[in-house]
Amino acid sequence: MALLSAHNLAKSYPPVEIFSGLSLSIPHGARIALVGPNGIGKTTLLRVLAGEELPSAGEVHYARGLTIGYLPQESVLESRATLWEECLRPFAELQTMEAEMERLAEAISRNADDANALERYGALQARFEQAGGYEYTVRIRQVLAGLGFSEEEYDLPLQHLSGGQRTRALLARLLLERPQLLALDEPTNHLDVAAIEWLEGTLREWDGAVLVVSHDRYFLDRVCNRVWEMSAVGFETYRGNYSHYVQQREARWERRAKTFAAAKQRLEKDLEYIRRNIAGQNVNQAKGRLRRLSRQLQAIEQVGLEAVQGQAWSRLAAEVDTSTSMMSVEEAHRRIQALALKTADQRPLHLELRPARRSGEKVLRTRGLVVGYPGRTLFRVPDLELHRLECVALIGPNGAGKTTFLKTLLGQLPPLAGDVVLGAGLEIGYFAQAHEDLSPERTLMEEIESVAPHMLPAQIRHYLARYLFRGEEVFKPVSVLSGGERGRLALAKLALSGANLLLLDEPTNHLDIPSQEVLQAVLADFEGTVILVSHDRYLIDALASQVWAVTPGREWLEVFPGSYSEFRAAQEQRPAEAAGAFSERHARQRYAQQRAAKNRAQAAERRRQARIAAIEARVEELETLLADLGERLAAPPDDPAEVQRLGDEYVEAENELNALLAEWEQLHE
Repeated sequence: MALLSAHNLAKSYPPVEIFSGLSLSIPHGARIALVGPNGIGKTTLLRVLAGEELPSAGEVHYARGLTIGYLPQESVLESRATLWEECLRPFAELQTMEAEMERLAEAISRNADDANALERYGALQARFEQAGGYEYTVRIRQVLAGLGFSEEEYDLPLQHLSGGQRTRALLARLLLERPQLLALDEPTNHLDVAAIEWLEGTLREWDGAVLVVSHDRYFLDRVCNRVWEMSAVGFETYRGNYSHYVQQREARWERRAKTFAAAKQRLEKDLEYIRRNIAGQNVNQAKGRLRRLSRQLQAIEQVGLEAVQGQAWSRLAAEVDTSTSMMSVEEAHRRIQALALKTADQRPLHLELRPARRSGEKVLRTRGLVVGYPGRTLFRVPDLELHRLECVALIGPNGAGKTTFLKTLLGQLPPLAGDVVLGAGLEIGYFAQAHEDLSPERTLMEEIESVAPHMLPAQIRHYLARYLFRGEEVFKPVSVLSGGERGRLALAKLALSGANLLLLDEPTNHLDIPSQEVLQAVLADFEGTVILVSHDRYLIDALASQVWAVTPGREWLEVFPGSYSEFRAAQEQRPAEAAGAFSERHARQRYAQQRAAKNRAQAAERRRQARIAAIEARVEELETLLADLGERLAAPPDDPAEVQRLGDEYVEAENELNALLAEWEQLHE
């Protein structure tokens, strides 16, 4: 039985219609992902189904006694309670029972023969235990820890928490309430990877149904078993998780394209028959076909090809307006040519990332690198070597130092120790998470002009249109842009850089799923090297050839050669504690080995420099000696033996000089 069903649902904010004609149902056990481009109406539909807003038309039917938990994108949780007190609210009845049990226990302690109190206490205790009375505080701690709250935060008033923390607090309360239907709008927005993974496990085991709006495709893959897609074409349903939906959607649209092409070909064939016979012997048959063709074309234009195919005209007549009973042959030809297949894509992002030139094969290497700030070491880095066309996923929780590491690689922050050596022919493009390279007072036109002064205003407007900025939007100041709009503008500037090494810090933040898919496809084809910081596990799993993981408290960057899925599998193969001990011990051993190797290299370098200095001093002595011997041999003494001795000494000095010069050149190489 369905927990919720809706028929012919519509919602509008006059004069704008958000959606119409939606019919759907949510069965028990469903895990439904609601996807579609930004602005299509996902949040509005979620609010209508959750009972937060009334539909403009249609009806929503709820199963008797259905409980719904709704999580908005930004929490409206206004309370004077502490975090712990807010999480106690779902257990108010248990707390009342607990207080009554304490009162009865006190009465029994005063009069052990009070049979009535003993009987009531026994019955109440059984109910209390059955309802989970001895476990609810443990459940609260499990949920709060799972969502990333520390015990130090339990007693903080909600008013003192950030917006993201209040949203997590509301999510915690909803999970503790255990409603039959959870309606969640971007639940992963304020969670780190560990908390997201905990939530994934919780929702997979949820005793009820889940309807979720999220841009986190990896999360949707691990949680959902069906997908609802809202698009410019309409509302469509798919079975399976997000990856299955992508495959099914592609196959579905391929079939539609073939069906559309075949149907259009049939219409053209009908028209060709009409054209040949409209003035011949079969004129009446040709006119009859032209009338039928005219009705078909008007119906297809109004409700689409799929709605027309296989439908009796008696049913279609009530839905379409066929005021033109018979078109001319020329008009029918023009309208057949104008027919186009409607697609689900809504103003797709047109992104191109092309290096202006090819970099060297060795893109980056580090030696003894330590990342952090004076007085605070974040982590040490094993000696790295990054090659052209590789894609690195740099992962770790918020505050671990990922952005600091990127800025150290860029030279914007000095390392605490060690070196970063960049390869030859590099052009670096940096996408900053906070978009610091955007000037709030500039317009969009001025931002593009700042990196492409050669472009004419008309060219800039055309270029910005590819990033979904149209009309008067191009004259907006950056200060009024949304997070998603800032992200698109930053990508537009990055695409003009011609970079062959991209350092991307959370590039999918605020992007809707269609834009994320475009970015993923473009990066997959990028003819350069990428270092990617992202919580978007779907993106990094699709692109990464190696994973660099930062773990707080261990002060070490773990390097894993392989994809994110392989990295996760390797992590899950060993118990967490053993993994931590192994990883830390192995990291320290590697660091010690690297330090020893570096010390040996430094000692060898010192020996090399000392030898070079000694050679140069000896060469100077030999050159002076040879000059002196040359002068003496130019005016040789009368004694032949002395002349022989001087000649032998000259040859010996010259041979030694040549050998030293050869060694000097070898040492410099």
